[in-house]
This record gives sequence, structure tokens and C-alpha cells, in this order.
Amino acid sequence: MSKIKPLVTIREQIADSLRSDIISGAVQPGERIREEVLAEKFGVSRGPIRDVLLQLNKEGLLSSKPNCGVTVNHQLLPKLHSIMKGLRLKLETEAFKLLKGRLDEDDFETLRGILLKLHSALREDNFTEATEMDLAFHRYLVKKAGGEDLVNVWTSVALRMRIDYQRITKPKESYDEHTAILDALEAGNTKKAIKALKDNIR
Repeated sequence: MSKIKPLVTIREQIADSLRSDIISGAVQPGERIREEVLAEKFGVSRGPIRDVLLQLNKEGLLSSKPNCGVTVNHQLLPKLHSIMKGLRLKLETEAFKLLKGRLDEDDFETLRGILLKLHSALREDNFTEATEMDLAFHRYLVKKAGGEDLVNVWTSVALRMRIDYQRITKPKESYDEHTAILDALEAGNTKKAIKALKDNIR
């Protein structure tokens, strides 16, 4: 029996779109985000746009300052990036331990579908889609392990790290890293899955 897909609100769609554009580098650090432009692009009033900008500001992707408007936050300094990487690895490592016995065939089918989209996006140099699929893969596993509470903590860390797919010279390498994680999880080998995770998160 197939699972019923949850409805995605227009606010969530806009947030997902803008978020992936920022993380993939399609929208550059320091670039100003204008409510009216987004409202016209998505065909909505400025109310939902304000909600989205506030959400992404809380996630650390945007910065709002008086007389300056809303701009895209700059990437973390190397030392802070290293701290965030450590936090993310710790969160996902613990999530993987909690996943033991929780993933079924439907879950693995969904995850392989995400990886197929990741592979296709990388082959087409569609970095925004690749970013979205990369995050979707990890978010799915984190949510399966600890629900929305763990996802909320993970999101605040993972999104600040950014994923610069435009610098990846071997797209297949990224796909293979994710596949190694999934293969290990499907085999019930948590230790191997964690090792593959460490190879993937940089």
C-alpha cells in the first residue's frame, strides 16, 4: 500500500525554493532579497513572503538589518564551518544508530528515488536541484530517526554549512557516497553507514 504524500503549503514551496537557491549558490552571499520580486515570481501577496524570509532568517541563511533590508548571509569562517561540520556529523551519527530496524522497503524505495534525482541533477549541472536532493536524502533519515524535533536541530546546522556543488569536479563521486550510505543502511551495517557518512560530509 503506497504512502499518502503530505500536502505542501505555498509557504513551504517558496521556502524550499529560496533555501536551495541560497545553499547551492544560485543566490550569492550579500545579495539583497526583495519581497516584491519574490511575491511577483511566485504569484502571492507579500504576507507569505515575509513569513518565509523570517523563517530563513531564523535558519541563519538570511540577515535582516535596519535600513539594509534582507540579504543572504555570508558563508561561515573556516573555524566555524569546522565546528558546524562536527555538530552535523554527531547529529547524523546518532540518528543512524537510532535507525536500526526502523527503515522498511518503502523507505529504501523513497531514498533511492531521491538519489536518482540527485544523479540526474548532477549530470545536468543543475546545482539547485542537486542541493535540494542532497538535503532531502539526509533530512529523510534524520526525521525517520528522531522526528521533527531532531530535524529542527539538524536543519539549523546543516543549512549554515552550505553545499557548493559547483566546485564538485566529479559528480558521480557525490552520488556514489550517498549510495554507499544507503547500501550500508539497507544491509543493517550501521558502522559502515557511519563511515560512509563521514566520507560524504566535508
